[in-house]
Amino acid sequence: MAKKQFGFFLVLPVFLLCALRGKPHYSLARRRKWWSGVKNLIFGLILVFILHTLPFKSVQALPPSTYSLSVLIQQGKELFQASRFTEAITIWQQGLNQEKAQGNQLTQAMLLNHLSLAYQELGQWQQAEAAITSSLKLIQSNRNSNNHVSTKLIFAQALNTQGSLQLAQGKTEQALHTWQQATGAYTEAGSISGKIGANLNQAQAQQALGMYLQARKTLKELEQTLLNQPDQELKITGLRSLGNVLRLVGDLNDSRRVLQQITKIQNVNTTFKQHLSLTFLSLGNTARAQGDTEAALIYYQQAIVTSSGGIKQLQAEINKLSLLIETKQQSEAEILSKQILSKLTDLPTSRVAVYAAINFSQNLVKLGDGNKKASAQILAKAIQQAKNLGDQRAESYALGYLGGLYEKNQQWSQAQDLTQQALQIAQSINASDITYQWQWQLGRILKARGEVEQATGAYKVAFTTLKSLRSDLVAINPDIQFSFRESVEPLYREYVEMLLSEGNSGEIEPSQENLTQARVVIESLQLAELDNFFRSACLQGQIVSVEQIERSQAAVIYPIILKDKLEVIVSLQGRLLSHYSTNVSQSQVEETLEELRLSLEKPYTAPEGKSLAQTVYSWLISPIDTELLQKQIKTLVFVLDGGLRNVPMAALYDGKQYLVEKYSIALTPGLELLGPKPLNRGKLKTLVAGLTEARHGFSSLPNVNDEVEAIKSEIPSEVLLNQTFTSSALRKEVDTLPFSVVHLATHGQFSSNADKTFVLAWDRPVKVNELKELLRGREEIQPEPIELLVLSACETAEGDKRAALGLAGIAVRSGARSTLASLWSLDDASGARLISRFYRELAKKNITKAEALRQAQLSLLQDPDYRHPIHWAPYVLLGNWL
Repeated sequence: MAKKQFGFFLVLPVFLLCALRGKPHYSLARRRKWWSGVKNLIFGLILVFILHTLPFKSVQALPPSTYSLSVLIQQGKELFQASRFTEAITIWQQGLNQEKAQGNQLTQAMLLNHLSLAYQELGQWQQAEAAITSSLKLIQSNRNSNNHVSTKLIFAQALNTQGSLQLAQGKTEQALHTWQQATGAYTEAGSISGKIGANLNQAQAQQALGMYLQARKTLKELEQTLLNQPDQELKITGLRSLGNVLRLVGDLNDSRRVLQQITKIQNVNTTFKQHLSLTFLSLGNTARAQGDTEAALIYYQQAIVTSSGGIKQLQAEINKLSLLIETKQQSEAEILSKQILSKLTDLPTSRVAVYAAINFSQNLVKLGDGNKKASAQILAKAIQQAKNLGDQRAESYALGYLGGLYEKNQQWSQAQDLTQQALQIAQSINASDITYQWQWQLGRILKARGEVEQATGAYKVAFTTLKSLRSDLVAINPDIQFSFRESVEPLYREYVEMLLSEGNSGEIEPSQENLTQARVVIESLQLAELDNFFRSACLQGQIVSVEQIERSQAAVIYPIILKDKLEVIVSLQGRLLSHYSTNVSQSQVEETLEELRLSLEKPYTAPEGKSLAQTVYSWLISPIDTELLQKQIKTLVFVLDGGLRNVPMAALYDGKQYLVEKYSIALTPGLELLGPKPLNRGKLKTLVAGLTEARHGFSSLPNVNDEVEAIKSEIPSEVLLNQTFTSSALRKEVDTLPFSVVHLATHGQFSSNADKTFVLAWDRPVKVNELKELLRGREEIQPEPIELLVLSACETAEGDKRAALGLAGIAVRSGARSTLASLWSLDDASGARLISRFYRELAKKNITKAEALRQAQLSLLQDPDYRHPIHWAPYVLLGNWL
């Protein structure tokens, strides 16, 4: 059966495997960090704002040259725009040689700038750097003697190109500085379009560096500039680019709003229709990122209808197909796939066409196993086209995905050979964002072939490469459809499974080395999830030794949810790392956790709720019950995974007692982000900000008044209430006064989407990225961070299974050493009572924050009116528990 169905597969490797030479290597030496997603977006902007600003008349404004040079430049530009970069390089190099012979330095500088752009597109970083360095040297030598406007313009363009190269190499701060210079140079040259492009790039770099308010300000100013722009084509192109950048930095609402402005412009010419089609495509991508799949499908259809055909129409159709498959609209997806397949064969060869073919082949496979042969044929053609174009990135992608098809068909030998070819190409061009995918795929194949030790080695190098990328995880190559949940997260889980599985190296139990590495992988997954959440890699920390944690009489518990089991690693004082597992499916774990969470929010304690809490207790705690007592452990520190974050550990039940009755409890996204340090009671002072009145569509919180009074009675406090609690007033107070505790008694929401994670001030919702700027601004004035951030009336977003990721995001982004927050909001007298008792305990000497919270929870648990978990369970402590 397999031979008949996959006969094409069986003969394909004859011509594809001939390029294989030797075995793959895993050297990570001199591996560069580069941001392929950011790079590709910026190249798009440069194409609009650089090449567009240098038409024939600009060439003729330079020192005299031949007419053939103008022709060569234009030919190269057209090839570049068609994604035929190798041919563009050949043409521009010809022009460069001609200008060298004639001694025209400025035209040489311009051509070197163009060459650098083309080399960057091909991932040829050394050539790109050499070209732009030479360009800038030639310009500098001419600037003193020739200050013509064309000289200024070429200088600005060269700086813009250098900035894109620096960002691609992971030199984000240098890129920002270079683009700031480019903005000034474009201003001197009088190039509005160039200035707009450089400002867009600046905002991108600012966001990447975590400078969210600055990025927001840059983009806001840029939007106003574009709206006042009389050149309609520049306005439309700039607004669309702005909308795309806003989506990339996670500002989805503003992205959609800006893009929708283009659709309101009245224009009927053909060029505008093409702009409109591209705008609808961008709107579809933004709506999809927002989870608004219905609107996204409508926008994609509008992009298709308004397009004049060709590759842009095909891209919209492929995006629509992908979404139809994702939303399980099978019949419509099958009809559309046939339409796309008929068009794909007629496309002229270009990089964009090759990537479209690769994306389409992946969607075909998702549509059903019966499409594997057609997918393989498309990838085989894409490989050949990529070779003809000299595009090694595209060639590596196509080879690797073809290897993945063989993997799915369990043709292990062919799968391994193709994967090794793809890996060798990716490594040869230092494309780490592709490399890790094929290292990971090779690990899966080797595991399937029973070569466990080699498979573990392949997983290890894939994990190492992935850690070195970090930035790429937030802006991976947009030419290839990307999902963190599909393309990153499973690697961590599969690697942990390899490390913890029985039989590694002939051992029954995993070695201490494997357990230690598994702990590192789990923490790295937590960090990667937060990077993806914030769409930047700005979370930095110092790894804390397990021994340092143990001295505080704490046990650290790492559960990780795998496909068929729940694994747990534990660090106990005076013991080596231990490990245990429960054979339970991921779906069963998630279902149990979801039911437990719903049960805890009921105003009574049902028997089935206690039973569910006992089940989770048996998974996480029962195997170490005895050891915890013997070691006199006082605090349990959980590094929680997945749906476990949505359930308060305090409410786990052993059949007689809740967990909080036996231990203080704290959560942490990982010890790498943690610096345990006891609270300085002598400087305890609180800034309390709250809302009692209804604002921005949220209900009133009348019990906040009691909460504020309770805090004031226990600890010195400054209060911002209702109208006085604005975002600017909060920042002013935090910056000017030495508060060790900031308490926000207001509505808030935690979501798996950073754009939907916020706390409510009187004037507006303050999003998580802005909260960081508000609370950490004082670091420049006062060296001591906020010791404790309290969010007492917040809740996780309804229907969002990963919503607690937003809580972890606020905890690490705020800069506070600890965060106390509620998983659900309950505006009744219990909240004020718990908070009052918490601060009373916190003021005592020799009591940790975790123990203060425990005592406050016990005070409610022991009260007949508040003994149900709905009242005391939602409060969780994240970060430093001392």
